[in-house]
Amino acid sequence: MLISMTGYGESCVESDNLSATVEVRSINNRHLKINTRVSDGIAGHETQIERLVRQYIKRGTVHISVRLQQLGDRVAYQLNEEVLNHYREQLQAFHKRHPMDGTVSLASLLVLPGVVEDTKGSGPPEETWDLVLTATKTALEKLNGMRSTEGKAMETDMCANIATISDNLDTIEVRMPAVVKAYTNRLTDRINGLLSQYDAEVGPGDVVREVGLFAERSDISEEVVRLRSHLSQFHDALDTDDGNGRRLEFVTQEMFRETNTIGSKANDAEISKHVIEIKAAIERIREMVQNVE
Repeated sequence: MLISMTGYGESCVESDNLSATVEVRSINNRHLKINTRVSDGIAGHETQIERLVRQYIKRGTVHISVRLQQLGDRVAYQLNEEVLNHYREQLQAFHKRHPMDGTVSLASLLVLPGVVEDTKGSGPPEETWDLVLTATKTALEKLNGMRSTEGKAMETDMCANIATISDNLDTIEVRMPAVVKAYTNRLTDRINGLLSQYDAEVGPGDVVREVGLFAERSDISEEVVRLRSHLSQFHDALDTDDGNGRRLEFVTQEMFRETNTIGSKANDAEISKHVIEIKAAIERIREMVQNVE
């Protein structure tokens, strides 16, 4: 089953006096990269949050935001009078030693560190963390639900493109004997024309040898077999449940390589049309594979 690397999940869990809101966004990335933004009340829990994310997500860039909000009548901020008074005393002492013009306003003191304390999210640490943990798990489950839904849609589209590749490959296989036969007829007609013009003779063995060289240079049977093997491997990778994105990327790359070789060796306009169709289908697959976990 495919899982997309792109998704969104959100959850809000409340207690009697506190609410925790968690938002998780993920986008594609070759590796796992986690960016966390949390409220001050749980600033020391980033490691636990990242560890939890890794249980749900294997690849991608993940942005997770955790916000705490105090409920009820409790004020969100409080004045630390002790710190404020300490600042005032130091400023007065400094002014006595180094007199200065002007006055120090209360507004200028309020912006100093520690004077105004943020009480949002304050409360029993265990209760706060349990609330955050529940909200984070729910948000990650919603994220994975969205990623799974998108993954199913991508899998359906990929299977349709694999069928397109297989159909065009069937046509190419049927066409190949006709390419050698057409080349033989063209070569024979050209040689007969030259022989009649210059009154010369060429043995049948020479023609057979030249046709054999062409058939060897344009033989794509090995490439067709390998491409069919890659199609089978692609289907097998779709059925795995553990991190199939990297394997699909590799198989898609090999499919494109074999298709290029078929196009360069076949030397036939009709086959080239089908090669173009195969390349277009592979390119559509490659764009989707880049977003598979």
